[in-house]
Amino acid sequence: MNDSRALQVLKKLSVHELVVEKKRVKATYTVQQMDGSLASNELIYSYDQVYFDPTQAEDVNLASVMAAQVALNYGLFFKEIEFDGLYDETDQRFLRDMMENTSREIYVNKFLQPNEFLKAPFNQLEAVQQKEYTAAAVKFVNSRYGHLRLVKTQVQTDKDHYAILSSGGKDSLLTYGLVREIGTAHPVFINESGRHWFTAVNAYKYYKEIEPNTVKPWCNSDRIFNWMVRQMPFIREDYAQVRADIYPIRLWTVAVFLFGVLPVVRKRGIRHILIGNEYDTTLKSNFKGITSYHGLYDQSKYFDNALTRYYARKGWGIYQYSMLRSLSELLILKVLVKRYPELQQHQVSCHAAHEQDGRMYPCGNCEKCRRIIGMLKALDEDPRRCGYTDAQITRALKALEEKSVKQIGSDAAHLYYLLLSKGLIAANERTRKLAKPHPEILQLRFDQERSNLADLPRSVRKPLFQLILPYANGAVKLEKGKVGEFEVDQEFLESVPYGANNPTIA
Repeated sequence: MNDSRALQVLKKLSVHELVVEKKRVKATYTVQQMDGSLASNELIYSYDQVYFDPTQAEDVNLASVMAAQVALNYGLFFKEIEFDGLYDETDQRFLRDMMENTSREIYVNKFLQPNEFLKAPFNQLEAVQQKEYTAAAVKFVNSRYGHLRLVKTQVQTDKDHYAILSSGGKDSLLTYGLVREIGTAHPVFINESGRHWFTAVNAYKYYKEIEPNTVKPWCNSDRIFNWMVRQMPFIREDYAQVRADIYPIRLWTVAVFLFGVLPVVRKRGIRHILIGNEYDTTLKSNFKGITSYHGLYDQSKYFDNALTRYYARKGWGIYQYSMLRSLSELLILKVLVKRYPELQQHQVSCHAAHEQDGRMYPCGNCEKCRRIIGMLKALDEDPRRCGYTDAQITRALKALEEKSVKQIGSDAAHLYYLLLSKGLIAANERTRKLAKPHPEILQLRFDQERSNLADLPRSVRKPLFQLILPYANGAVKLEKGKVGEFEVDQEFLESVPYGANNPTIA
């Protein structure tokens, strides 16, 4: 098998029967197999307040684009994908572009790389460069809302209001802590139907007590994703028993939650959407001549920039970015635990979390838990604060001596350097080889790609870095292949306008 067209094993995917209610959006996903047989399921977003007016074209339009997001994962596999709803030219261009990007990402990262969910011969594809990777013919129809007319208007938003795509992870917890000191925070927790919600429970309960702007939409996308896996003839029938740190197929996931945030953002007139992503989630690579983003596109700055351009073309007055792009994972945790210990105690960075006495606790055994325990100990902090037991801490530190962590090389090397230098893990051939000092890991880092000041609105820069700098060991900048330390001063903070590398919003 030497062509991605070999993956075109299904006839048609329809995203149709869109229903827009005041507090809910529903759409039917129908899969037609090559033999003509049909299977259907219903995607639902629901809210506890009124966010939609079914008689308004702009609300039906937003609901239509929300309903389409899950489908962007499947452009490789169908002969035809049809979206039935109210879409303008901007929406259609955006959806086509993001589907094409996702098709290439899935081809490279799920089929050309090891993937234990695949059956033979689909796990034996050879890399072939193609002009387009989306195999499906993409069509847009409007069978229900032809009576509505979209009129583009420029929406005014409040520069001091920030929506935070929230969870129980360190990135979103730190983002909330920072925003609370800078402006008005609106934490939005998308409550998935699956176990992923467990990681958010502790933080959500705490926010509900202290933050009146907290909101929790519900979405069953997790069920739709799992149902779609069962429609794919190249996925092992026992996929649910496979223990892996990856999903079988999907890579366009963050946007499914992000578009669930948009009704809240637009209703409340919020200008900023914040997604907590650090320095090492913006990566470009080339696999046998095919470019990709390491399967992290929807966590990269390129994703934020693409969404901000989309919002600008829609006239919505919304900017999307991460406040944490210049920070490593270790520096993010350091700022969180040192400045906001009351937030850090609710951190659950574990997808195998379990409930006990109404609170969620991490498993203490997975790679994420090893990593979090190791980082907290390296920072001279107590992992028990966020739910780890003494036995789990001991076991995790022991495991770090023998097993790896999922960090880029310099981050892992510096973590092992700190753990060894503090006597927290034993010195053996493996740990000595891994441990190397990289002081930049605890510094703010800026460059033209991963952490570009132009991606931060000017009004945010000064207050943000005033809060972060006391916990960083200075700042470094990569310029013309050279790394140099520098001062994060007023001249630097005003040196480049927002959107300078993002033409639509400049």
